[in-house]
Amino acid sequence: MNVRRLIPSTAAAGAVALGLMAVSACSSSAADGRSGDGKLKVVASFYPMQYLAEQIGGDHVSVSALTPPGIEPHDFELKPRQTAELNEAGYILYLKGIQPAVDKAIAQSEAKNKLDAATLTKLEHHGTAGGHSHEGEDAGHDEHGHEGEAGADPHIWLDPVKYAEVAKGVGTSLEKADPDHAADYKKNTAALVTKLNGLHTEFQSGLKNTATKTFITTHSAFGYLAERYGLDQEGIAGIDPESEPSPARIKELQAVAAKDKVSTVFFETLASDKTAKTLAEDAGLKTDVLDPLEGITGKSKGRDYIEVMESNLAALQKALGAK
Repeated sequence: MNVRRLIPSTAAAGAVALGLMAVSACSSSAADGRSGDGKLKVVASFYPMQYLAEQIGGDHVSVSALTPPGIEPHDFELKPRQTAELNEAGYILYLKGIQPAVDKAIAQSEAKNKLDAATLTKLEHHGTAGGHSHEGEDAGHDEHGHEGEAGADPHIWLDPVKYAEVAKGVGTSLEKADPDHAADYKKNTAALVTKLNGLHTEFQSGLKNTATKTFITTHSAFGYLAERYGLDQEGIAGIDPESEPSPARIKELQAVAAKDKVSTVFFETLASDKTAKTLAEDAGLKTDVLDPLEGITGKSKGRDYIEVMESNLAALQKALGAK
């Protein structure tokens, strides 16, 4: 597991030397969490939260994401400028347990409205192997060094049903934060939930009849997806994409691949594919991309959440031998 440095608790306070002049010049829009054109300033921690904010907020919000495209969110460290941005936000949407440094900065920020998406659905424990929950693990950190609700798996957005639950909660929260536009938030939430329900139906029918139910992936991000559609996820690494597998785990995966007729080892766009390729080579398997959708880049197989999830479905159907 890579050690993460937490951000300093206080950001550099620029322009303090300007004294009261700076305070009086400060626009009231920054103080009330709105941009110059009156839109609610929403800061999202990383792409899955940004997508919800944009889809539900529509024309009434100005959304910025803390994690830039192409950066692995688990390892992201905030710059002082971004800490200041958190203080000026009218609304912060984040997912506790993915980015400890971000969680800490948000807890210290002065923003009036903060929403942890992990509180909007039930989090579960997914071990390195299989898509099944393991209740009763120690609270605090899981074995992969994530902080979370009793060490639970935070990758809820990869299950369209759970993501739709979160969308509903975000919609309700935005209605309260910005009541003048509540009707539009309600309408946009309903439209997004309809899209996510449609995606769920595609996955359900697309993965119903497959030659195997087991897939191997570098990063154990797909526990909720596996559980939802009756599949078994076998992760090379744990929930943290940078953790290294033991030689015993590699041997175990080679045995699983042979027993369960696994054809493909999946890797992802934002983390190293070295281990996946080595395992695939040793076991005579193919490799392909299964995107955990932590960020959209030019390499993503799709322009947004729905398109990339449909690419994931196609990749799973091919790898699992969908009939």
